[in-house]
Amino acid sequence: MILQIHSGPPPWIRVPNRVHFSKGGAIPWKFCWIRESSLFMRIDGLGGGKSVSHAQKVAIQFEAVYSDGLDNAKARTDDYQVYQDEITRPLPIAPFLLLRLIQLNMPSSLVSMFRNLHHSTIQTFGTCSVPFACISNSANNPVPLKLDVSFPAIQDIRWNFSRLFYLFDLQLERNITVSIIVLAVACFSFVVIGGVLFFKFRDKSQPLEECFWEAWACLISSSTHLRQKTRFERVLGFLLAMWGILFYSRLLSTMTEQFRNNMAKIREGAQVQVLEDGHIIVCGVNSHLPFILKQLNKYHEVAIRLGTANARRQRILLLSDLPRKQLDKIAEDSTKDLRHIDVITKSGSLSMTKSFERAAANKARSVIILPTKPDRHEVDSDAFLSVLALQAVPKMGSVPTIVEVSDSSTCELLKSITGLKVEPVENVASKLFVQCSRQKGLIKIYRHLLNYRKNVFNLVSFPHLAGARYWQLRQGFQEVVICGLYRNGKINFHPNDEEVLQETDKVLFIGPYYGRKKQPPSSNAIEAESAKAGKLEDSERNFECPENILELTKKRLQCIVMRPLKAQSKASDVGLGPKERILLLGWRSDVAEMIKEYDNYLGPGSCLEILSNVPLSERERTSDLSVQGKLKNVQVSHRVGNPMDYNTLKEAILRIHASVKKNEDVPLSIVVISDRSWFLKDPSGVDKQSAYSILLAENICNKYGIKVQHLVAEIVDSKLGKQIASIKPNITYIATEEVMSRVTAQIVENNQLNGVWNDILNAEGDEIYVKDVSLYMKEGENPSFFELSERARLRQEVAIGYIKNNKQVINPRPKSEPLSLEMSDSLIVISELEGEQPFVLSSEFPV
Repeated sequence: MILQIHSGPPPWIRVPNRVHFSKGGAIPWKFCWIRESSLFMRIDGLGGGKSVSHAQKVAIQFEAVYSDGLDNAKARTDDYQVYQDEITRPLPIAPFLLLRLIQLNMPSSLVSMFRNLHHSTIQTFGTCSVPFACISNSANNPVPLKLDVSFPAIQDIRWNFSRLFYLFDLQLERNITVSIIVLAVACFSFVVIGGVLFFKFRDKSQPLEECFWEAWACLISSSTHLRQKTRFERVLGFLLAMWGILFYSRLLSTMTEQFRNNMAKIREGAQVQVLEDGHIIVCGVNSHLPFILKQLNKYHEVAIRLGTANARRQRILLLSDLPRKQLDKIAEDSTKDLRHIDVITKSGSLSMTKSFERAAANKARSVIILPTKPDRHEVDSDAFLSVLALQAVPKMGSVPTIVEVSDSSTCELLKSITGLKVEPVENVASKLFVQCSRQKGLIKIYRHLLNYRKNVFNLVSFPHLAGARYWQLRQGFQEVVICGLYRNGKINFHPNDEEVLQETDKVLFIGPYYGRKKQPPSSNAIEAESAKAGKLEDSERNFECPENILELTKKRLQCIVMRPLKAQSKASDVGLGPKERILLLGWRSDVAEMIKEYDNYLGPGSCLEILSNVPLSERERTSDLSVQGKLKNVQVSHRVGNPMDYNTLKEAILRIHASVKKNEDVPLSIVVISDRSWFLKDPSGVDKQSAYSILLAENICNKYGIKVQHLVAEIVDSKLGKQIASIKPNITYIATEEVMSRVTAQIVENNQLNGVWNDILNAEGDEIYVKDVSLYMKEGENPSFFELSERARLRQEVAIGYIKNNKQVINPRPKSEPLSLEMSDSLIVISELEGEQPFVLSSEFPV
């Protein structure tokens, strides 16, 4: 009997597994769902010989049971009313269908029904497993799976194998352990297979363990297979021996490659942890590096001689983002003759904290950050990023960090970073170049003060001398030149003589390097030396007789030329600066600062012409030329041309020479500067250009009879500069980059000297000048250096030495002996020309 029910809730109705009849019999029956939601009922145990009346009774009984089931389901929920309305075929036709089924051939009907039932069940199994799958007829229609079971193409098979080998090679590249594991598995497999074959073809006459050992022996020793007796054993032993040779060669090559990779990583140094303590880290590579290394070598040599060194050689770590091989070459070229330092290299990013952690920056003695790019803005931004990376390193607060920057505003920004001891060093090479080009011999003075083997700046604390007056310090230290006091982070070059030394103060003096283990002078020694130095002027410090002090000061004032309240030029104390013509060959981004410095030295009507092959648009982009509108004394003009071209340079020299009137005598100076971008690449290329240009200019001037006051060239290599100066004595070379490098190296050893050099090299502070001795003495006098120092002090200047017969003497000893100076000689002083003169003696002696 078949019951067809249209779609609608509920999807099915649970009915009893057996149908009970009134006579106590039971017929097992079952419902199942097939295509189009057809409900089939199978009655087990119905035979073909049953009577129609009995079948009708069965159908009637089934109908009653099924109707009871529907009534019960309808009573459980009101929604079953919809289900009853959707039944399309009434249940009373069931007996007729059952009777018709019995009249047919029962065995063939059951077989056909079973086949249809099985086929429909398989097709709709997926649909039946989905919830609410039979609610809608459209959803019940199965979608046949269109599977392509054809054999894949040869190209696809090759690609799959290639993909498999690619993934395997990728794993081998990432992890060398995979290769070792594969080799071990392959070796173990050959041992097992060989042992089993030996065991089989020896008719099990030898234990399996011995066969495995025999296979292993053939694998590791190629001579073992020679002892085999049968043909099969020899062939098998030969195969195992060949595989063993391949296995060990592959294993050896794998281990060698891994060792080579590890050594390459060690040589690269990027991931190697530095285990050093008390080393100096130099970050970046530029033209300053060789000079800094030389200065550090000299300092350690002096420290060894004084007994203050902690090691025989100072360890220096060179950290840069350049490849390790290139760093090794640079370090080798820079340290050929340096025997007191040991340079190691490491490659890493200067903007990552991990690089500084691996360099053990928190255990370093100091960190130096050098500029590595030509653009000044990039220099400052890179320095700022490096300092931020250092800030994240723990325990960095006690390690001084010396950073070379190009702008004073960047110095203030770096000092504002908390958690670090930052000492920014402003690169004032341009201002220094102008100063040295205007004052002959000044560059030698700077080189002298920055050489640890000679007299240098010392900043030392003498707490046992607390309470002493400043005049006692000046006269008591006869072996040095007292320059000022360092108090609260600021240097004062001109303290009052009655200033009392405090315990926290430091004394700034020029003399031999003062080591930590050097015995400091006692207060009694200072008093004795003070009395000895001033024995000719004992009444000067006799404060019971102030009249004697005024009388002595009056005599000194009569022998000196007083400074004006406001200096009008750095080149002159009494008036405006000289009118000059300057031809500047070359270009770089800080030319604007050089122009401003020239304006401070020169007088009104001076002209400055710049000749370079850099286009005007590029000059405006790289430098702030708006400063030209604020100049008071200098008129600037720009020319485009190659300074190394003879015709171009000749035209420029003749044009600037003809720019003045015939009756007017205006000195001409030719200055050659170097492009700073070359410093970061090949300094020797810079020197070639500068040397060729200055020699070519000197040749043109001699050929056309043009008188030149100054022929100045900026040379990086001091050896080349000395060679040119020996051939052409009228040419002056200035190594400003070397001076700035030495300043950086000196600040590394004593970071508090940063304030001293910042004041000296800054145009707004005290600077070193070479003055005519006629400003401090009259003709026919023969004063001592002590007397000249006292006279210079009345001009608010600090005398540190003198120049006699073109030879400089800094920190002369003894200071109380008379000097035989001529009026053409010079006195070396530290002075601040700009600003009012604060010294006022009395109303009777106006200053």
